[in-house]
Amino acid sequence: MKYSTNSLSFLKYAFLILLTVFAFGCKDPLDENTGNDDDEEIVDPGTDETDQEPTDPADIPTGISSYPTKPNADQSCSIYFKPAASHELYGAEEIYVHIGVIVAGTWNLVPAEWTENLDKCKMTALADNVWQLKLEPTMRDFFDSGITPIEEIGLVFRNADGTLQTTPDYYIECQDDLYENYDPVAAEQATMPSGLEYGINYNDDGSVTFVFYDRNTTGYSIYDYCYLIGDFASWQPSEEYAMKRDEDAGCWWYTLSGVEPGTEYRFQYYIGDFGTGEAMRVSDPFTEIVYTGDDTYIPSTTYPNLPEYPSTSGIIGAFCVNPSEYAWTNSSFKIEDPDNLIIYELLFRDFSETGDIQGAMSHLDYLEALGINAIEVMPIQEFDGNDSWGYAPYSYFALDKAYGTREMYKQFIDECHSRGIAVLVDVVYNHMTGNSTLAKLYWNGEDNVTRYNPWFNVTAPHPFSVFQDINHDNAFMKSYIKRSLQYLLTEYKVDGFRFDLGKGFTNNSSDESTASNYDASRIANLTEYYNSIIEVNPDAVMIIEHFCCDDEEKELVSNGMKVWRNLNDAYCQIAMGVSSGSGTSSLWTGTNGMGFGGYVGYMESHDEERQAYKSSVYGNVQGDLQARMERGELCAAFFLTVPGPKMIWQFGEIGYDISISEGGNNTDKKPLHWEYYDNEYRRALYDTYANLLAFREKYPEFFTEEASFEWYANASDWAGGRNIRVTYGDKAFAVIGNFNTAEGNITSPMPYNGTWYNYFDSSETWTVSGNSLTINNMAAAEWKLLVNFEADGGTTPDPDPDPEPDPDPDPDPDPDPETPNTSPATPEDLDVDQWEW
Repeated sequence: MKYSTNSLSFLKYAFLILLTVFAFGCKDPLDENTGNDDDEEIVDPGTDETDQEPTDPADIPTGISSYPTKPNADQSCSIYFKPAASHELYGAEEIYVHIGVIVAGTWNLVPAEWTENLDKCKMTALADNVWQLKLEPTMRDFFDSGITPIEEIGLVFRNADGTLQTTPDYYIECQDDLYENYDPVAAEQATMPSGLEYGINYNDDGSVTFVFYDRNTTGYSIYDYCYLIGDFASWQPSEEYAMKRDEDAGCWWYTLSGVEPGTEYRFQYYIGDFGTGEAMRVSDPFTEIVYTGDDTYIPSTTYPNLPEYPSTSGIIGAFCVNPSEYAWTNSSFKIEDPDNLIIYELLFRDFSETGDIQGAMSHLDYLEALGINAIEVMPIQEFDGNDSWGYAPYSYFALDKAYGTREMYKQFIDECHSRGIAVLVDVVYNHMTGNSTLAKLYWNGEDNVTRYNPWFNVTAPHPFSVFQDINHDNAFMKSYIKRSLQYLLTEYKVDGFRFDLGKGFTNNSSDESTASNYDASRIANLTEYYNSIIEVNPDAVMIIEHFCCDDEEKELVSNGMKVWRNLNDAYCQIAMGVSSGSGTSSLWTGTNGMGFGGYVGYMESHDEERQAYKSSVYGNVQGDLQARMERGELCAAFFLTVPGPKMIWQFGEIGYDISISEGGNNTDKKPLHWEYYDNEYRRALYDTYANLLAFREKYPEFFTEEASFEWYANASDWAGGRNIRVTYGDKAFAVIGNFNTAEGNITSPMPYNGTWYNYFDSSETWTVSGNSLTINNMAAAEWKLLVNFEADGGTTPDPDPDPEPDPDPDPDPDPDPETPNTSPATPEDLDVDQWEW
């Protein structure tokens, strides 16, 4: 049975209830639990029946009132607010009005964001607790509404920081003699042309066909009409742009002709149903760029010529027929050896003075000299706000404008490729925020999707979810994710991905005690996404933040993927100089049968506390910068000489010692310290990283599966030192280190007898017999890289780490809602006994 769009079906509307749209859009009319009390008035509206504007503040009634009572759009209007003595805004020093024009239940033409204190929206105190705001010279001028009808306005009164406000939203009916809202009509049923994809289709004749899928869990749509609105349609629905309905395909569709090639047009879908009389404006889930009210906070230096937000509300998409193409200079780059990746995890926001792509590009000399061969950028798919780690995405095809234009993203990747550096993107396919169009279509109007939403789980089946948990059993959602992966590979030529929270790619229920257990469906889902990646680029890599049972991780690796290996605790122990007690941990316990190159090891990531910070406040080297940096060198020596992919969290190479919780939350912006590079002890740490990575590049045979690797790095014996031995044919190297905080004699087994050289100082030699070597009087944290062949380790390049600084970007008040549960640990918390490559 199909629902008719020309009449109200009993089945369709048996569950309908009245709802109010605010911020995220429309409540789901199919859910019996979505009722709200927004029409209940908790303050006296205070309407003056004589409709005479009061001249004495004492005559203004308690509550909210207006003059005129029903104002005309082409006249001025006075808004009054007189809170009762019991109201939380009574006694406020300042009052601002969050105000907008209501069109079909949605807020439009809102002058200011919630905490944006514009003078235009600041009320004037007429007396104690008596406030006035004038909409002048006319209401149409105040809102700059153009042809948008003003038939109703919405109001919320708040204090300066937005922590106190009136509830519920208050509405005033208005009169508009020039324009009136279009009355939607039932959609025409028509089969859409064959060969179309969901989203934006560019046709050979220059026209554009839009295909918008909205079928819910019942197999139907609750919506009766959908209009294409945008720059070409004055952002209002009209008969000319009414989309047709193909019920068999579950889609709305419309073909737009007369489009000017090379011109970007912005657009939305205006979708609603007759049962509630409500409608909302949403973007296309497949749009390659979005525009929002937050764009005003993006500096013009970051995103030049950003168009002004138009007279609409919500998130906007865009399209362009025959856009100018980026001229790639390195179109044939590929990852040569995925098992020898040295990845630099980078957050654009916190890496440069400007916190954007251009700022990061100004430091590429620094990264190239360091010797990394891959950059993993933290999430760049469009996320809520502008100030974020990026783990709050809502649109998977659009890259966030807070870092730059689409061309700038391509320039960054192109320039990295020219330097032999791959670019990996951290992707978040476990959840989306309520700003996602797919979430809005079936939303309870408060904080969650309803059971009629096929793309998200109302209740996350695993315990690690935030926002709206994605249903990986849904075919449309799987296709949506796979298309976005392939789009990034082809359009931006990225070289691979880091998948956030791999253990969440399942719909099998679990709790914290069982979430890491073997799950075949999770493996199948991740493998399906991986296959879609290598279908486009066989050399691309997929790395998963997984942390599940060994059998599951081994199976993923055998299928071609890689998994994160968290070594933070063991290396923090070394950095702090903690050699005994419950915090003592081994660096190595075997591979557990993992295939070569399957683990991507790291000493730090964005989720862990900085080892340089821990060494500054815990352990045995507090207050001694030289000792702390030397222990950082020891960590690097026993990390970067182990075969397999490695990851460095930005600025670890200069001993960044600002706590992850600096600023209050892990996700808060962290201070820059490029001057660290100029400190002799921190620069020595950088040089150690660079020299060790240069050694890996010069002698890649040592870091292949064919090489023989051994080491002694147990938990209980720091007194005897630790060592690494690697052989390839008749060539070998050994790393010997004193992990104590005092001088000592360190003995190490050696793979070959004969003459051995200090790789970084070939004049220093040892003669080995009996396959053993003792180095006397090794200083605390001293280490040596020895080779059984003559070689000169050379010196590192000296790039300018901090080119001419750019001006600071404009501040963005929007916080990132994600706050991972990570806090500083004491040495006693660091009892981890795993470290594997």
